Amino acid sequence: MTQTTTTEYKHILVNESNVPLMKGTSMKVVELITSIHAYGWSPEELHFQYSHLSMSQIYSALAYYWEHKEEIDADMQQRFEYAERLRLETGESPLAKRLRAEGLIK
Repeated sequence: MTQTTTTEYKHILVNESNVPLMKGTSMKVVELITSIHAYGWSPEELHFQYSHLSMSQIYSALAYYWEHKEEIDADMQQRFEYAERLRLETGESPLAKRLRAEGLIK
């Protein structure tokens, strides 16, 4: 079992890697915030999409985000850069190459 630390936010715990997550779940606050950035979802839409989360958990995560915006934004940027680096290192997939050769994609 991983060690967590309580926060002043009722539904937010911080794990041993200093990553905030929603209590009773394995969902990280950064994952919820990424959904807002990617899709523009409102708290109500987040609740619809992540029905395992209560509105209280969602608002607690949003409050935590706004209090720790710089850290979480930096985490999101680091995740994006890591994914982009992997994408560039991996190159084009065999399927994409075949489809391109057949003129089915540009």
